[in-house]
Amino acid sequence: MSTNSRGVVSQFDFEELANQLLEQGLAASPADLHGGIAGLLAAGASHEAEAGLAALHQSLDLDLYGELAEQVMALYVATARALNDDDFDFYPLLLDDDADLAGRTAALAGWCRSFLSGYAHASAAVDQQPSALPGDSSEVLRDLAAIAEADPDDIEEDEESERAYAELTEYIRFAALNAYADRALGVAVEKAKDPQGPLH
Repeated sequence: MSTNSRGVVSQFDFEELANQLLEQGLAASPADLHGGIAGLLAAGASHEAEAGLAALHQSLDLDLYGELAEQVMALYVATARALNDDDFDFYPLLLDDDADLAGRTAALAGWCRSFLSGYAHASAAVDQQPSALPGDSSEVLRDLAAIAEADPDDIEEDEESERAYAELTEYIRFAALNAYADRALGVAVEKAKDPQGPLH
């Protein structure tokens, strides 16, 4: 279990997942994993756990197995449920607030990079062109790309930086929710236009 800055307890423990990734010889962090998952789902990837694991392998080049694969599939399903929740119960999986700010910033940047990779992979799979992104998704992706460039070495451990980090964390939370909602709305509109769907 881990607790985020808003006191929300997650069933997925960042440190435990980090140790399992290291045991499998992977350099990715749990933030990378979760960002990739959120990006895949926001762009319209299947909510099925096995499909999610395969897409994560393709988008982030992560070959997961054993207990870690089971955990990641559970995280995928839980993330899909949270993104689809009317109560906005989605929170990025990041380092706990007792970690140093530079480490948390590095995890935040990694989450954003992986979100973009997952989003690009799923968009290509559903044949969605960047010029045809729904709603505010283009702006969201540009903002996440900027956050992904954050340099932990430039971070000062002070109150202003803590406040900026908290604001960015909240921004990426709603950025993912908005991108997911934009895609879902786009699908609903397409279905309304063509209720029969494509004929095969």
